[in-house]
Order: sequence, then C-alpha cells, then structure tokens
Amino acid sequence: MLVIPAIDLKDGKCVRLRQGRFDETTIFSEDPVEMAGQWRDQGARRLHIVDLDGAVAGAPVNAGIVRAIVKSYPELPVQIGGGVRDIKTAESYIQAGVRFIIIGTQAVREPEFAAMACERFPDQIIIGIDAIKGMVATEGWLEVSEISAASLSARFADCGASAIVYTDISRDGMMQGVNVEATAALAARSAIPVIASGGVTDLDDIIKLKQAAAVCGGAGIIGVIAGRALYEGTLDLSQAQAEADA
Repeated sequence: MLVIPAIDLKDGKCVRLRQGRFDETTIFSEDPVEMAGQWRDQGARRLHIVDLDGAVAGAPVNAGIVRAIVKSYPELPVQIGGGVRDIKTAESYIQAGVRFIIIGTQAVREPEFAAMACERFPDQIIIGIDAIKGMVATEGWLEVSEISAASLSARFADCGASAIVYTDISRDGMMQGVNVEATAALAARSAIPVIASGGVTDLDDIIKLKQAAAVCGGAGIIGVIAGRALYEGTLDLSQAQAEADA
C-alpha cells in the first residue's frame, strides 16, 4: 500500500483546504517544486497533485508548476487532478511526463469521455470519486450530484481505469481519521483498486487501512493520500510507508 503525499495547488502555492472550502485555506509552501523534492527525499513513491484553481475553472491553471515538478523529479510518478475535462488536456499532461490523470467532475458529467480516456491511455486514468454522505460531489466539490459513489465506481468497472481515488470530503483536511469503513465497503464492491483519501491523521490510520485492505476483498485498497497530517507533522512519511510495507 502506497502512502502518497498530496500537493494541492492554489495561486501557485502549496496549500490545504478544510472540507474542500476555499475560504479555509492554509499555505504550507510558497514553492511546490521544492516541496515535491522534500517528499521525494523522504521516500515518496508517488505524488498526488491537485490543481484546485483548475478544478473550479474547468481547465488547467497551475499546469506549469505540475510540469516543473515532473521535470525536476522524473523518477517520481505523479497523478494529477483538477480541470481535466477533455482529451487534449489529458494528453498534454501525459506528454509532459505525468504518469496518471485523475478524472473527477467529467466522470459524472460525461462518463463517455472518461471511458474514452481510459481506452486512449490504458492504466493511466484514475477515476476521482469525491463524496459527501456517499453522494458524489463535482465542480471542485462545490456541487453535489445525485449519483452514489458505488454506482459511479460500477460504471467504470470494465473501462481499464488504473484506480479510484475515493475522498470523504467531510473528513478532508480535518484530521479526524480516514473513513475506513466507507473506503473498505467501496473497495469490496469495486472491480477497480481504491486509493483512500481524506482525514489521515497519524500512523493509526495507516494501520487501520492496511488491516482493512487485507480483508475487504474486491480489487482492494492500494494506497492512501496524506496531506495536512504530513505538513503538520502528526504523520511521518518514512515511518508510514514502512508500516504500510510491513
């Protein structure tokens, strides 16, 4: 199970939000490229990057920073989400060296596009499922749809997606613990591996997720994204990855 540091980009800076609220922003670094290097040096095996401005705008806003990170650390796989609404954008990122593209809003609004992207870029598309009380949120988490996380996952069962990033928005940035039960339930019903996100607080969350991954069935839980806990020091990346590997 991978422990994946998150770099959320807003106004060119590395930030974290609380429950996806743009009025609850904390700046953790003025230099996201240097921040990526810190996570690389601490043993990260993948980076999770979100263009928050792009998610709201519907098109990449911080793509230059993403490309700079990929160019600076070519050995470190990057998954990027936020503002990927067409094939051209996905292709541009992949040509720049990004390993995985996360499609969230457009997977709800235009599932045919997400399926087409999976076919065009096999094993490089991740479906982003961000949920509030089990219902999928879109448009940078500003709107809540009438589609459940489980049903959205089922739509892409045979499309060749690499993974699902499942985020419990109510816990994101709150450091109240991962929603292990909901994540494991989704993984048990999913034909696509799940990456957990939202609420990671300390090593206990890694242990609980690892235990759930061992018994949940389905395609399983293959990773967990950590943000505020790493930045505030309640979780040590090297220790967390060692525990996930044990």
